[in-house]
Amino acid sequence: MLIRQKLITHVVLLVLGIQLGFSALLYYANTQVRAQRFAQRLTHSATIAGRLLARTHQEAPDQVSRLRLNDLLTLPQEQISIYGPDRRLRYSSSGSGTPVRSRAGLDSLQPGQVVIYPSSDRRETVGLALAQPQGVYRVFVSAEDQLGWTQVRQLGWLLGGLNVGALLLAVGAGWLFASAALRPVARLTQQARRISVTNLGHRLPEGNNRDELAQLAQVFNTMLAGLEQAFAAQSSFLSHASHELRTPLTTLTGTLETALAYDETLPAARQSLARSLEATRHLSALTNGLLNLAKADGALPAFTLVRLDECLNQALEFVRTKYPGREFRLSFGAFPTDTEADLFMAPGNAELLTAALLNLLDNAGKYSAGPVLTELAYSDAHTLRVQVRDSGPGLSPDELRQIYEPLYRATGAVGRPGYGLGLPLSQRVVQRHGGRLELVSTQGQGTTAIIWLPAAPL
Repeated sequence: MLIRQKLITHVVLLVLGIQLGFSALLYYANTQVRAQRFAQRLTHSATIAGRLLARTHQEAPDQVSRLRLNDLLTLPQEQISIYGPDRRLRYSSSGSGTPVRSRAGLDSLQPGQVVIYPSSDRRETVGLALAQPQGVYRVFVSAEDQLGWTQVRQLGWLLGGLNVGALLLAVGAGWLFASAALRPVARLTQQARRISVTNLGHRLPEGNNRDELAQLAQVFNTMLAGLEQAFAAQSSFLSHASHELRTPLTTLTGTLETALAYDETLPAARQSLARSLEATRHLSALTNGLLNLAKADGALPAFTLVRLDECLNQALEFVRTKYPGREFRLSFGAFPTDTEADLFMAPGNAELLTAALLNLLDNAGKYSAGPVLTELAYSDAHTLRVQVRDSGPGLSPDELRQIYEPLYRATGAVGRPGYGLGLPLSQRVVQRHGGRLELVSTQGQGTTAIIWLPAAPL
C-alpha cells in the first residue's frame, strides 16, 4: 500500500472513530435523558391520580368507580391502576392489570418510594406509594413515550447522515492532507530520479532545513557526497593503477622483444634479462600492494589480543635493516602503573597491524633527513596511541587532503621508490580495527603520523 493510501486510510479511520464514538455517546445520553424525563412524567401522573382517588374516596367512596379514563389520561396510551389500603384494586383504566400482581409485591412498595419497572414493547411503567389519612394507596401508571422515541429515531437518522457526510469529508480531507504532506516527497523523488552515476554532483532540495524531510534530504545529500568522493577516488585509483601497471609491463615487453630480435651475445642477453627482472619485480611489488589493499577492504580473520609493542618492534627491525644509515628511536609515553595486566594489548590482527606500522615507518625512513622518532603510549585507559615523526620535506594542505587516495604521490615523492599504496593501506587497516589515523605536517619541518587504537581492558 502506498504511503498516500495509508495516510488517507488513517485519517478516515481516525475521524470516523471519533465521529462514531461521539455519536454513540450522544445517542446514549439522549436515550437516558428521555427515559428519565418520561419516568418523571409518569411519576407526576401517578401522584395526581393517587391524590384524586384519595379525595374522591373521602367525599363519596361509591364514586370511585365513576372516574373516567379521560379525566386522568394525559399521556399517549396511558393506563392507570390504583390499589387501596386494603390492597384491593380500586381503579383501573383498562383490564391489563399491573406489573405487580402479588401481595408481597405490593407490600414492597413503601410510602414515598418510586419504582421504575422494565419496559415491555416500549410501554414504560412507574409504581408509587402515597400515604393518605385512609392508608397507603399504591398507584401504577404506564404509557408509551411516542414523542420521545420519535425524537430518538430522528436523532439516530440525523447522526447517521452526519456520519456519512463526515466520512465523505474525511476522505476528501485525507486526500488533501496526504497530497500536501507528500508533495515535498514527490519533489525529492523527482530530483532523485535525475541522479545517476554520471551526475552524482546533483543534490536533493533540503526545503526549510528544519523538518524531517529536510533532515532526510540532508542525509541523502551527505550520502551522495560520499558516493561522489568514492567514485572520484575509484576513478583516480583506476587511472593511476592502469598507468602504474602499464609502465612496467611496457618495459618488460619492450625489453624482451628487443632481446629476442637483437641480442646475439651472452652479455647483451644478460643485460636484457636484468632489465626484465627489474620490471618484473616492480610489477610484482605493485601487484602485492594492490592485493594487500584489497585484503584490508575484505573480510578480516577473527581478532585476537595482540601485543602492539611487539608489532612495532618487528616493523622497526625491518626498517632498520632497509635503511641502515637512518636512526629509528622508540620511546614509551604515559601508561597505567596501577595494574598487573599486560600493557599495550589490543584486539586485532597482528599481521595487518604490523604492515600498517611498517608502512608509516617506511615512509618516515624514506623521506626523513634526520632521526625517526616513534612513541607508544596510552592516550587514555581505553586507547593506545602510536606516533611516528620524521624531519622530511612535509606536505602541503592540498597534499594532505589527497594523501589517502591509492596510488597518489606527493610532490616530494617524485624520484623516490614507492607506489602510493602504503598510507591508504595503513589507514584502512587502522579503520578496520576501530581506530583512527591522522597526519599532521608542516612543509619544511616534517610529518607526524598518529594512530589511535582501542586498547584491551586492563
